[in-house]
Amino acid sequence: MSRPASPTSSTTPTTASAQAGALAAGICYFAWGLVPLYWKQLAGINPVELIAHRHVWSLVIVLLLVASQGTFGEVRAALRTPRSVGLNLLSASLLTANWLIYVWGVNTGHVIECSLGYFLVPLANVALGRFVLHEHLRRLQWFAIACAAAGVALMVAQLAHPPWIALALAGTWSAYGLLRKKSPLGSLIGLTVETLLLAPLAVGFLLWQHHTGEGALGRVDATTHVLVLSAGVITAIPLLLFAFGARRIRLSTMGLLQYLAPTVQFALGLWVYHEPFSRERLTGFALIWTGLALYTADNLWAQRKK
Repeated sequence: MSRPASPTSSTTPTTASAQAGALAAGICYFAWGLVPLYWKQLAGINPVELIAHRHVWSLVIVLLLVASQGTFGEVRAALRTPRSVGLNLLSASLLTANWLIYVWGVNTGHVIECSLGYFLVPLANVALGRFVLHEHLRRLQWFAIACAAAGVALMVAQLAHPPWIALALAGTWSAYGLLRKKSPLGSLIGLTVETLLLAPLAVGFLLWQHHTGEGALGRVDATTHVLVLSAGVITAIPLLLFAFGARRIRLSTMGLLQYLAPTVQFALGLWVYHEPFSRERLTGFALIWTGLALYTADNLWAQRKK
């Protein structure tokens, strides 16, 4: 799933502006939660091809947005700096890996495990902050990480293997967020540069698929054509809603709303797609949810003290 880095500061918004921002952010996260419904309709298509289409049509959308804002100069400047190119190429690769794992997981019947990955993201961010950025952790944050680690360990003991999809999603998204934190580029410019850098590979792969007769376009029904070509819109609309909401609501509010997406995904996996969910697996989830509750309470308490 494609999400920009969370805002790092917040202002005190007016009531009307905050309500509009909260509504936009809520719709954004709810839409991200419903995305499995979209990808499930394309389960018969190679996940790599789907991600290539997502790159190409997302590029069309972001270039139109950049053109409307007249910020092509910032894109060109970023592409002239070797360090910027290297950093954004690495972040683009992590984002692509995250998308690919997510689409493959959804379309192979692992929606619940995909939701677990995004439940783990906030705690993975805290762990990265401690062990990579050497940030100081409060006691409750340590307890939160310990609960999540215990939940994952319990799943490993029950399943005889780690929940690879969830861990890969949490790892790639957290690492992507870390790189975006280090990047001086804004959300739109950063996403545009990332998409431009991998666009040649995406276009080349799609042309090869078409040449070998394995590509979807021209070989599927009209409805599937529309769905495939909608990949850019599915990516861009939630991003625009996120950007609108992030400027108008507090960081703590955005932090609470982010749990809406994996919660909706979890509900889809459990009640729509009827994926297996044993009592033992529930125990592992409960430990991770406890960690999230502690993390959220600690954040709210720290912001209230400030």
